[in-house]
Amino acid sequence: MIAVVYSGSKSAFWKIANNGKTIAECTMPGINPCFNDPKHILYLLGKNIALIDYAEQVKRIYVFAAGASAPNKQKELADTLGVFFKNSKITVKDDLYGASIAACYNETGIVGILGSGSNCAYYDGKNPEQNNYGLGFILGDEGSANHLGRLLLKKYLEDKLPENLKLKLEEKYNVDRPFVLERVYKKPGVQQYLSSFLDFYIENRTDKYILQLIDQAFESYFKIYLLPTTAKHPDQEVHFVGTVAGTFQDRLRNMAHKHDINIISITKEPIYNLLNYYSN
Repeated sequence: MIAVVYSGSKSAFWKIANNGKTIAECTMPGINPCFNDPKHILYLLGKNIALIDYAEQVKRIYVFAAGASAPNKQKELADTLGVFFKNSKITVKDDLYGASIAACYNETGIVGILGSGSNCAYYDGKNPEQNNYGLGFILGDEGSANHLGRLLLKKYLEDKLPENLKLKLEEKYNVDRPFVLERVYKKPGVQQYLSSFLDFYIENRTDKYILQLIDQAFESYFKIYLLPTTAKHPDQEVHFVGTVAGTFQDRLRNMAHKHDINIISITKEPIYNLLNYYSN
């Protein structure tokens, strides 16, 4: 029996399979080792009935998590999960590694992540190429859900949102300027909070101003992440993974067309491809 986990900072997707057949699955808050300490991660695991039921039966776990690029963070997360899954051999890699497998399997390609965070890398069929991206929600993550949240809140705080969107935002989230500033600068879980505004984009995805913000975010992503990578590896196919990429793939493909890039595949939920890969 195996388990496969794909985790951004906002959500972690679990699938447990036996002989290639899925027998349990769940979604829980993200398990980013840079933001979640072992005690909190064990607390989250202990609240999930599906994981409790199979904890002793799972023999192999493949984990791909945001914030797990450094070897010490990989070991820390593996050790934490090992407390809960006592009979399991656990392998931890970062989410970019998991996205690369989900998009390319054993083939080469350029893989972009647009989920709660963002990243991009050339994948040689075995490992993603090292890069200087992955700077997190404060210094990076352009094009991601938390970047979209930052753009929306900044426009709101600057009183630049169209009146109809401003009223909708205040009604849906019960926000005002003091609340937003305190929530962002004084409360924990800022990345998750910023990412939560993706729902507002989805609900208002036909609004011209919302589409402009999405295009602005994607333009930043292309200039900072994708274009330098394609320039370095000009003959490689381009793939995308993640909730933002999958949800707004029409805008993403338009942006790619603008830059003469052909996107081969967009995988909204990589957990399915990862489970297939490791089950076989």
